[in-house]
Amino acid sequence: LVMAVIKLHGHPISTATAMVLCCLNEKEVEYDFALVELSAGAHKQPQYLALNPFGVVPTIQDGDLTLFESRAIVKYLAKKYKGQGADLLGNTLTEQALVEQWCEVEGHSFFPPASTILFQTVLRPLRGGTTDEAVVEINIGKLNKVLDIYEERLSKSKYLAGDFFSLADLQHLPWTQYLVTACKKGDLISSRKHVNAWWEDISSR
Repeated sequence: LVMAVIKLHGHPISTATAMVLCCLNEKEVEYDFALVELSAGAHKQPQYLALNPFGVVPTIQDGDLTLFESRAIVKYLAKKYKGQGADLLGNTLTEQALVEQWCEVEGHSFFPPASTILFQTVLRPLRGGTTDEAVVEINIGKLNKVLDIYEERLSKSKYLAGDFFSLADLQHLPWTQYLVTACKKGDLISSRKHVNAWWEDISSR
């Protein structure tokens, strides 16, 4: 009996795809990678839209299941492969609740300003536009507030949800990587002792 391997449709430059790749690697799951050529508009073609009607990457196929939205995908993978690789969900109800809480924080408080900064500083110029510095400043302000809360939290525990690496940390990997490298905003991280230690830890995985 041959187990069907998970098929991941995505693109390496996509942060959402990178999040799923991080999870697959943490869970030691075999997968096939199907490159969706974003520059050629493959994500807007009928063949791909049949998998993901929103026309964005990534999407996974696991047997009869087709699943999109990166945060839903990583949660599914963490649950399905709970017994192998890093446990990303927590063991007790309390741990799981804290993982959920900080996953929500990433999606609602960290991601919006981080993605706006990336769009303004990197993507707009790539597309021939100019960076709106006022928008960047506003979102750096928002991110500073979030990271101050992280600093306080990480002064009490090694990771966001407790003393174990979880989805809450993993979901931060792609965006923070871009903030530090492409956006040249590494000082947002390095200026905070505990956030910096946390980032050095999780990014080295």
